[in-house]
Amino acid sequence: MAINYPNGKKFSPSKNQPVKGQSTSKKKKDFSFSNRGKTLEDELNETNDYYLQLGLAVIHKKPVPLQIVKVEYPSRSAAVIREAYFQAPSTTDYNGVWNGRYIDFEAKETESKTSFPLKNIHDHQIHHMSQVVKQKGMAFMIIRFSSCQRYFIMPYGELEVFWNRMITGGRKSVTLQEIEETSFEIATGAFPRIDYLPLLSKL
Repeated sequence: MAINYPNGKKFSPSKNQPVKGQSTSKKKKDFSFSNRGKTLEDELNETNDYYLQLGLAVIHKKPVPLQIVKVEYPSRSAAVIREAYFQAPSTTDYNGVWNGRYIDFEAKETESKTSFPLKNIHDHQIHHMSQVVKQKGMAFMIIRFSSCQRYFIMPYGELEVFWNRMITGGRKSVTLQEIEETSFEIATGAFPRIDYLPLLSKL
């Protein structure tokens, strides 16, 4: 079973240990290829680490609440979790503090080139973001169109409009054009990959 840190990074004890005979000098990254294969979660975790190191914001991926039921010990120095259950439905993916404001957001990606499906968002997540906004926090969704590598911040108020349209019998997705008209596109770069903080002042 994989173990993750609270910020969502996978624990790998040998990640930073040099291989015997291998040079420890760092090579310059080729940024045109370095982000290939990375998920939106990977990119956000790296971006949030960058913000934290520079003192710009404290934002982490929320840990998933698990109830561990069965653990086996194949050796004295190892434990393997064989059975576990979710304690409660998760709310949103990330939360933290930026510029004195509490922020809370969900991160979603789609392979579609023309629309974002709403089926992967749940009632309790909409309710949670609504509660955050009522307490003067900032709630939003970051969407990645993986086919064209475009990223958007959709404010909760706009998400709520599309959600209500769906539950009253309207379309079950948001078109790319609608997202372009109601959301803010995030410029991509090297450090950080998706610099979304400057856009929060526009929400």
